[in-house]
Amino acid sequence: MKKKLIELIKQRSFKYSETPEFKLASGRKSRFYVNCKPVTLSPEGMYLAGNLVFEEAEETGCTAVGGLTFGADPVAVATAFASYLHSRPMKAFSIRKDQKDHGMIRWIEGDIEKGEKVVIIDDVATTGGSTIKAIERAREEGLDPVHAVILVDRQEGGLENIRNHIASASAIICRDDLLEERNTSS
Repeated sequence: MKKKLIELIKQRSFKYSETPEFKLASGRKSRFYVNCKPVTLSPEGMYLAGNLVFEEAEETGCTAVGGLTFGADPVAVATAFASYLHSRPMKAFSIRKDQKDHGMIRWIEGDIEKGEKVVIIDDVATTGGSTIKAIERAREEGLDPVHAVILVDRQEGGLENIRNHIASASAIICRDDLLEERNTSS
């Protein structure tokens, strides 16, 4: 499954340039660009990402998976669906970037309760900022984040930064996986 997901991301979500031309959320320019949404919002990509993240999250004893909207949302939903198919149900949740100003005024949406052990997920990590924000917000809202799973680690320090905020963190795919074929053909 991982190999197929790497191929899909290479085809639909990964861009490379010899010169830094892609503007990142941080404002700096990079030679690499990864936008997982074309994959994580496709049926095959959902299936692959959901199952692979579920495999990473399954042994944590967590009852839910989620992260900062919107990058984590399709992955969380796919993981929850895969968990049900494997008879080990984990719920999905979404953490807002801005607090809702009407209704229940919640930061987190989903069928979760304070004290639940959760896995924080994200589609891509560069500096880890979005994942760290999700970890902190989950804690502030009474959840117990015990593990973080990143779909694609850009290998620019993000995973290491995340590990400074949570005991356990892993990535399904890293930048080197996406560049492997390019490097062997050079």
